[in-house]
Amino acid sequence: MSIDLEQFSKYSKPGPRYTSYPTALEFSDDFKYESYLKYLEEGKERLSLYVHLPFCRSACYFCGCNVVFTSKENKLSRYVEYLKKEIDILASHLDTSREVIQFHFGGGTPTYYSAYELDAIMDYIKKAFPNFSSEAEISVEIDPRFFNEEQMKVFKSHGFNRISFGVQDFDAKVQEAVHRVQPYELTKAAVDLARSYGINSINTDLIYGLPYQSLESFQETLKKIVTLNPDRLAVFNYAHVPWLKKTMRKFDETTIPSPATKLAIFQYTIDFLTENGYKMIGMDHFAKPEDELFGAIEKGELHRNFQGYTTKGGANLIGIGLTSIGEGARYYAQNTKDMKAYEDAIESGKLPFERGVELSEDDYIRKQVIMELMANFSIDIKRVESELGINFKEYFADSLESLNEFIEEGLVTLSEDKLKVSETGTLLIRNIAMPFDAYMQKYMGSKKSFSKTV
Repeated sequence: MSIDLEQFSKYSKPGPRYTSYPTALEFSDDFKYESYLKYLEEGKERLSLYVHLPFCRSACYFCGCNVVFTSKENKLSRYVEYLKKEIDILASHLDTSREVIQFHFGGGTPTYYSAYELDAIMDYIKKAFPNFSSEAEISVEIDPRFFNEEQMKVFKSHGFNRISFGVQDFDAKVQEAVHRVQPYELTKAAVDLARSYGINSINTDLIYGLPYQSLESFQETLKKIVTLNPDRLAVFNYAHVPWLKKTMRKFDETTIPSPATKLAIFQYTIDFLTENGYKMIGMDHFAKPEDELFGAIEKGELHRNFQGYTTKGGANLIGIGLTSIGEGARYYAQNTKDMKAYEDAIESGKLPFERGVELSEDDYIRKQVIMELMANFSIDIKRVESELGINFKEYFADSLESLNEFIEEGLVTLSEDKLKVSETGTLLIRNIAMPFDAYMQKYMGSKKSFSKTV
């Protein structure tokens, strides 16, 4: 792939990552608790469960997750008891016999918990939701600095089949700047441990755009990461949002790579990983060709949600724990971010719901189109028209007009049947999706709504 870095740099502007549509900026308390309960009670879809374990020992300065920093074990244990109570309340509002096809532990640092406590949480979940599919995707995010064999035994006993290891970068100067020192040898030991217990789907997370990164330094990180032989890689563009995350204010912004350097890094990443047997999926994921994600792409069944790209679409995502987000076909619902409010709600017998959004018919239509574009870099126009009952080019006339500059530059092609993004256009997929977003005009004047697209 060869791109004009200066040309592409002009597209660097604030824009959503589209893990949801509408985006979280549209979540509000206009979506009422009673409406959320009604969706839970009437739901018939299969289930995807997300459990948030928010605790970390210390801050990684680049992190945009909702975390709680503590060294007190009693806080971790107390949270487990409230998780159990939340699960009990959930069980009174939805049919827990529905098939569970996906489960994910996120954080925070899930493995900050002991093996004993992780086992207790999983036991409780499986008793409450007894119908786990034999083909369920059961996954966990792991910080290699907090991982041991006893924890691995627990994951194995509960059928975990995917593990994602946070790496970010192997360069010592970068690691020191982001406050996450994690030598290659430590990461390799963690991956080897997971492999020794039969985990055949391992993902590693990398981030480009961090302080002191250069094309040359990231090339060295990529050389090391492929020696670990991960089945998938997520290579994220660092989202610098210091107005939202205080820890990001610790960075000297003059050390953050320019948009042109970031593009050069990502272009090299695509070429390097392709040469080493991986293929690009969506805007920031790579996988080996035999991975099930590729079968999903061919069938048009690849999906994108808050956990990234998945084959487990069409499920009702239930968010459990502090700040977790749930998703149905027509709504998003988020739990409170405040621990006291979380505990108070549960003590009163209520779910710790705080805000969300109920999708209008227009929201629903645009969600289908944007998510298909983000997942597959294309839109099957005839299928969209058939499934949504619209005339695509009439409904999205304004959007398609806004795409003209991308079409003229060969980044997008539009025919009667298909809208397709070129290989180089995939680097700008967020920009290309934005014309379909009915809310973007509202945020055009604000520089502090989203991270930069490039």
